[in-house]
Amino acid sequence: MEEIEEINAPQESNFYLEKVEAIKAEMQKVIVGSESMIDCIILGLLNSGHVLIEGVPGIAKTLAALCFSKTIKGDYKRIQFTPDLMPTDITGTNIFNAKEGSFEFKKGPVFTNVLLIDEINRAPAKTQSALFEIMEEKQISYDGETYPMAFPFIALATQNPIEQEGTYRLPEAQMDRFLFRIIAKYPSYENEVRILNRFLDKSKNEKVAEIKPVLNGKDLEKMMELQNKVFVKPEILEYIVKIVEETRQHADIYVGASPRASLALMNVSRSVALLNNRDFVTPDDVREFAFEILNHRIILNPESEMAGKTEEVVLNEVIAKIEVPR
Repeated sequence: MEEIEEINAPQESNFYLEKVEAIKAEMQKVIVGSESMIDCIILGLLNSGHVLIEGVPGIAKTLAALCFSKTIKGDYKRIQFTPDLMPTDITGTNIFNAKEGSFEFKKGPVFTNVLLIDEINRAPAKTQSALFEIMEEKQISYDGETYPMAFPFIALATQNPIEQEGTYRLPEAQMDRFLFRIIAKYPSYENEVRILNRFLDKSKNEKVAEIKPVLNGKDLEKMMELQNKVFVKPEILEYIVKIVEETRQHADIYVGASPRASLALMNVSRSVALLNNRDFVTPDDVREFAFEILNHRIILNPESEMAGKTEEVVLNEVIAKIEVPR
């Protein structure tokens, strides 16, 4: 096993924590509660992943993406997916330059740092599939040329699980490309009261305008380097694989998670270790966001769904079955 360089100075891990806490503090100027959603969005950026936020309208899915984009020194674009949206509407296309007498590529809105894809399941399959290369390889191939995305790049997609008329189900291959799938819920009674008080004197737009950028590209590169130094012992790696393997064997699961899920669990657990001020991964770090990493990578058997079982129940059974390494 390749030796991993240890984190030498305590101030390095402090830097990581301070930056994450600074992003949270800025977002929480507007967002009340939703701690798990905020954490997953931040961890998505730190692990070069993308995040799918699923929930009914009005629970701050889009607002969270906007607030997050304000904390980063970079560009933000929003694409409202609709049934008539074409692939070139998001990726870009060749435009004839009469002055030069040649075609040149005009970049679409995906060329940004933070991309919000609103109601991703409203666009047809051919437009959804245009995101495959963007999300996985962070580039676009068009007319024999390759155009890379900027750094950093993260896609935050939303969808409404209730309203299905005029929507197109995301294929499993595309779901697997999201690092996290967050199930956004209604706020608690206390948090909803806090929301009303938060916007009693200032409008939402005024509050969003107060958010300041606290992270740049160099900061992010340093944080990613720190993550790569976090030690993962062989027993933890085996623990991760056993969890993912169990999703392929569990009686209630028709299709289990792929090795991409194992990589996601390993990478995110390193981030969680740093957030807990440690330079090594524990089983608790692996389990911290296991549901958000795995819930969209499995398909339950129809019989299990009819019996009322959910991804959360089944994944809890999966994790409970695997012996925790000492």
